[in-house]
Amino acid sequence: MNVLNIEHIHKIYGEKVIFDDVSLGIHQGDKIGIIGVNGTGKTTLLKIIAGLEETDEGEIIRGNGIRVSYLPQNPEFSGNPAILSYVMEGKEHQDWQTESEAKTILTRLGIYDFEEKTQHLSGGERKRAALARTLVDPAEILILDEPTNHLDNDMVLWLEDYLNQFKGVLIMVTHDRYFLDRVTNKIVEIDQGKLYEYDANYSGFLELKAQREEMEIASERKRQSLLRVEMEWMKQGVKARGTRQRARTERFEALKNAKGPKMQQQVEIDSLSSRLGKKTIELSHVSKGFQGRQLISDFSYIVLKEDRLGFIGPNGCGKSTMMKMIMGLLTPDEGEIILGDTVKIGYFAQENQEMDGDIRVIDYIRDTAEYIQTAKGQASASQMLERFLFPPELQYTPLNRLSGGEKRRLYLLKVLMEAPNVLILDEPTNDLDIATLTILEDYLDSFQGIVITVSHDRYFLDRVVSRIFAFEEGGKLTQYEGGYTDYLDKVKARKSEIPKEQKEKKGKKFQKTHQKKLKFTFQEQRDYETIDDEIAALEEKIEKLDQDMIENATNSGKLAELVQQKEEAEKMLEEKMDRWVYLNDLTEKIEQQK
Repeated sequence: MNVLNIEHIHKIYGEKVIFDDVSLGIHQGDKIGIIGVNGTGKTTLLKIIAGLEETDEGEIIRGNGIRVSYLPQNPEFSGNPAILSYVMEGKEHQDWQTESEAKTILTRLGIYDFEEKTQHLSGGERKRAALARTLVDPAEILILDEPTNHLDNDMVLWLEDYLNQFKGVLIMVTHDRYFLDRVTNKIVEIDQGKLYEYDANYSGFLELKAQREEMEIASERKRQSLLRVEMEWMKQGVKARGTRQRARTERFEALKNAKGPKMQQQVEIDSLSSRLGKKTIELSHVSKGFQGRQLISDFSYIVLKEDRLGFIGPNGCGKSTMMKMIMGLLTPDEGEIILGDTVKIGYFAQENQEMDGDIRVIDYIRDTAEYIQTAKGQASASQMLERFLFPPELQYTPLNRLSGGEKRRLYLLKVLMEAPNVLILDEPTNDLDIATLTILEDYLDSFQGIVITVSHDRYFLDRVVSRIFAFEEGGKLTQYEGGYTDYLDKVKARKSEIPKEQKEKKGKKFQKTHQKKLKFTFQEQRDYETIDDEIAALEEKIEKLDQDMIENATNSGKLAELVQQKEEAEKMLEEKMDRWVYLNDLTEKIEQQK
């Protein structure tokens, strides 16, 4: 069943064609991933579907009563409400059950102080609060722009499960390829103003796209062959003026005027680096804390040439702090960090440097270098910009007119133009499109230097790093060989050997030091006392319904009634289980405060 139709839409910004007569049908049960190079219109398409932006031509047709929830890439907050009030604002159901759902989702996303004011939140916390607001009492169409940004790995896994159970339509933009694989059943690619649909997840899309491009190339070869034959006939002159000759002449004109397939633009990066001496980076007994909380405790490591290191852990555990200490932007409380004389660091920070104002794109790069020596010879700033998909007409555009993704790609070029021999990448996958990420990963394969990255992107970690340092309780960093999947396998194996009480201790989440004292509300206290019995009763009810369905297998009327009762009971059980998880998490935090 169609829930939304996009019909013949056109959209132009200045001289740039974003959408050129594109149409798309969205059906019940679709879980759609929108992909494409930054600046091609992914966010614009989401805003058009959400009704937040107008098209130049065409229309969006929604089914009757279809509601839309939209998570923007960079949420904006009006006023200064408490987090829970912000999440609950505008919900159709303002009862205790919806509030319970809101608290459960916030807890899953690492936000525990529901009464804290939104103006005190960090950028990552604001995005997670906005995500919670979108997920609570969700609409029939859920639109998410980069939902995995600022989520740690446990949060991403939870969000995968949530979206897989979501019954409505999902439309999202994300760079997380594992996430796309596990959540979507359709990929829509935006390329040079057109939309291409693939009924598959991301892995299936890669295969189907390769097949499409091969067919287009084969068709183009056939067109060129026919064109050569017809051209020879035209050179000989038309020998008669009959209908067949006119038809053949028209066919020749059609073949000549037809356009061949446009190959998708790709970022090109030559390996750029300077010589690295024997002495690299030495961290000796480094410790760092903030406001009485120990983030890093007695960490030592000598970074080797061509090391590929990944630092992982929950949000707020100290990953970015570690990167800033290596950069010299922060000083350790104890220990020291020594850099070799030849070390030249390129720092790709989690947030872009100041990139507003009317400075032009080409001047932003020229401030770093007018020319750079690449593996293929000398290249100018303009040539490097073209390789990064900034054509000449875009190079004189002010920075404040670029999309968020285009700014991120430009910032990456600026870092690489410095020709570092140590690359520190703090959440490099945030706001970079998949095509750019793929080329960056290929670039890092040939990079003659050290790569140190902080990332929650499991695919990127598997693809790039060969050693992982995981932040664990008390600021301890534990070393694991291999990529993220190797790390996960080793952690699972280790956990299977740990007694239950130690698992519970290790499972405690990082908490903010300024968190207010938690306590049960009257309703939460009453629910906590009765919820175990309610869950048991529902489980017994479902078992009895299963038995009744077997006994009434030949009675279609009664069977349909029992199926409906079972679905309602299973939905209620799921809600009770979510409530149980929230109440037990809250109980544990209240106990920790005592």
